[in-house]
Amino acid sequence: MVGDISPVLLVFLYGLITALATGLGALPFAFVRSVSPRMTAYSNAVASGLMLGASFGLVAEGTRFGPWQTIIGAVVGVLFVLLVQMFLRERELEFGVVHGAGARRMILVLVVMTVHSFAEGVAVGVAFGGGMTLAVAIVVAIAVHNIPEGLAISAVLRPRGTSVAACAGWSIVSSLPQPLMAVPAFLLVGAFAGVLPYGIGFAAGAMVFMVFVELLPEAFEEGRRPRVALLVSATLMGMVLFQQYL
Repeated sequence: MVGDISPVLLVFLYGLITALATGLGALPFAFVRSVSPRMTAYSNAVASGLMLGASFGLVAEGTRFGPWQTIIGAVVGVLFVLLVQMFLRERELEFGVVHGAGARRMILVLVVMTVHSFAEGVAVGVAFGGGMTLAVAIVVAIAVHNIPEGLAISAVLRPRGTSVAACAGWSIVSSLPQPLMAVPAFLLVGAFAGVLPYGIGFAAGAMVFMVFVELLPEAFEEGRRPRVALLVSATLMGMVLFQQYL
């Protein structure tokens, strides 16, 4: 027992904190009242930069646990996005008031970011197996890291008519695997530590591929190319530096 709380419940609660932090990424969109097609393009550019930066950080982290495992996971992540695209393309989709390709893109972003959260949940649980000091450091790092991930999700959802509250809600939902995976990872540290680089690589590969086949093409089509490139580059570097100094 840790005080009056069991270790398992403590792990779950810390994992839940990281998930709730993702919802904070929707807050900047509370100050944006209307969104034009060009604003949608620039939001996609911001989301792309953040997701690419997060992916580079994941690859760097994954290679510490296993370089080849991370590469294999990344390849499987790309194949996963391809299969999900094929599955969604054959169906008439709607997401709130959005239909067709826009709805598919919104659903795909949520699916990929949710799958990405599984690896982060495992990281939280494995960290608790290494002691409380390491665990708290990892939880704080992931919680802060989740805020720009929530921003990336909101940048895709908000321009297509999703409310700020719904953006925050969907951002949190995408991170719910973190508390759910943290507990079994904590109970079975050795087994989950072995699959962690595969999971990290999977998340990185899925995000990179989705950025290049879904988000960036629309951004370049609707926005001014130099501005899109500048936004992607600036947010990518910002995310990389953010993770480095965190």
